[in-house]
Amino acid sequence: MGKIIRIYLIAIFITIILLFAAFSGIFDEDPKKTEDTPIIVIPTDYSSILPDWNDGEYHDYKGAKIKLTELENDFSDLSWVYSIGKSVLGRDIWCIRITNELNTSRKFSCLIDGTIHGSEWESGDACLYLAEYLLINYGHNNTISNILNKSEIYIVPVLNPDGRQKDERWNDNGVDVNRNFDSHFGRWKAYNLRLGKLFGIIKIPTIYLPRLGRRYFNCGRRPFSEPETKALRDLANSLKSKDFSFYVNCHTAQYFLSSVCNVDYKPEFKVTNQQRIVFNSILDWVEENTEYQAVYGEDYQHVGFGTAQDWFFKEFRIVSFTFEILSPDYEPGYVGKGKHDNLVHWMKTTIPVYMFLLVNMENLYNWEEANIVPHLPEGIPPEPLEQS
Repeated sequence: MGKIIRIYLIAIFITIILLFAAFSGIFDEDPKKTEDTPIIVIPTDYSSILPDWNDGEYHDYKGAKIKLTELENDFSDLSWVYSIGKSVLGRDIWCIRITNELNTSRKFSCLIDGTIHGSEWESGDACLYLAEYLLINYGHNNTISNILNKSEIYIVPVLNPDGRQKDERWNDNGVDVNRNFDSHFGRWKAYNLRLGKLFGIIKIPTIYLPRLGRRYFNCGRRPFSEPETKALRDLANSLKSKDFSFYVNCHTAQYFLSSVCNVDYKPEFKVTNQQRIVFNSILDWVEENTEYQAVYGEDYQHVGFGTAQDWFFKEFRIVSFTFEILSPDYEPGYVGKGKHDNLVHWMKTTIPVYMFLLVNMENLYNWEEANIVPHLPEGIPPEPLEQS
């Protein structure tokens, strides 16, 4: 009799252990290998049209302001252009808000910015291209009309206007603006130095140590020491009450990165299994449907911290990505000059990524998998360029 009782007790104990393991997530699947989620394909829509741009039609700071003004004048009921702050040299940092102003029902919001590194021209042009694409198709394409009826899209094409005008990565204090955010800030193991502008006059953007083969970046003396990052921070804080859904920080180098990262020291934020699943559902789609390489966070070691992408996730717990446009052949590097051609091609490659995020805005706000597939215009995405 005692032996039978012991067997029952052991069985009960094993059952309790298995239940605990199941509910604690010990046996969770790899987030890259989730069960199939039903895919919703948007029915064929009236074909959208693309902005009438020409190769070589790059927009510097002044050109971007002219383009934004034209869009606001042509689509005054759908857009509003305003300054979110000023750069080191006093240039306005312009933002365009795109939405159907007549619809006052609940809307989700998102934020997309470009040219945080001034030498990465195409990142800013991609923001302008998206703004024009959405506006010229409202009322003609049901998918885009639905997006503008149900969301507010905030786009900052030139976050670092001084750097864009000088074709330099950093701002006019010599600070890498994308190392100045309050997340993993100033970590020397991530090649960052808390320098700022020495004595208010000496700029030291980078320090290269050839023996170590390492380049260190000036991240500023403290988080948000720079007027450009303060302006973006204040804009982001204003969106907290607007059902903030996602953030995209645009660069150049042909990658698409999430806020899930590998670090060899204690991270400042945790990522839940469900958040990993959502991040990976987006990365999977980008990898399969565009020429951009998805970089899964757990496979990626950040080369620099204090980045906008990580701060947005840490601060607002929203889906946050870095979108590296172009191919590596175009990358300007840290101090060199970038290659700038085939502008229209590269602009076209960005539309599928933006549209996939926009049609899934409500899913992303609720941290549900991105499973809505947008209907894209003919020829989008374009065939990859032949690399010389």
